[in-house]
Amino acid sequence: MGEPRQRADREVTDAGTIPAKLRELLETFDGIEDMEERMSYLVSYAERFKTVPASVAAPPYPEEARVPYCESEAYVWGLPAEGGRMRLYFAVGNPSGVSARALSAILEKTLSGALRSEIAAVEPDIVNRIFRQNISMGKGMGLMGIVERVRNLARAPLPSKSTP
Repeated sequence: MGEPRQRADREVTDAGTIPAKLRELLETFDGIEDMEERMSYLVSYAERFKTVPASVAAPPYPEEARVPYCESEAYVWGLPAEGGRMRLYFAVGNPSGVSARALSAILEKTLSGALRSEIAAVEPDIVNRIFRQNISMGKGMGLMGIVERVRNLARAPLPSKSTP
């Protein structure tokens, strides 16, 4: 009885800080207990990953877009969108970076186009909810680094517009 109450409390807390699309996806992952099913779900996201369009960035990608500690050579860009929103774009240099591609696809699907303030409030511990114990410490640091880079982009001041 105690655990369902704790989970309900967690959802109430998350409701104020996690954008609805991401919250729904996390709840789906919370309900997947079978590790094979979870891995299959993650692989399907990795297969849907779309790399950053050339109109945003092209290789070789700038070092400032690179995610520190990420073994998969992940890069993240955030472009301002109308109404205080942000569009997110990702690249993963390592073709074997399934986890980085899966997380990037998840973040693009659930956060791109959200309010910057909502994106900035997402905690890196969502990585644990998505991947559980199926990742090494090093991989976990890299994946949390992707989330942290997204948060930092959302917190960064917008470039000033110069008037002619």
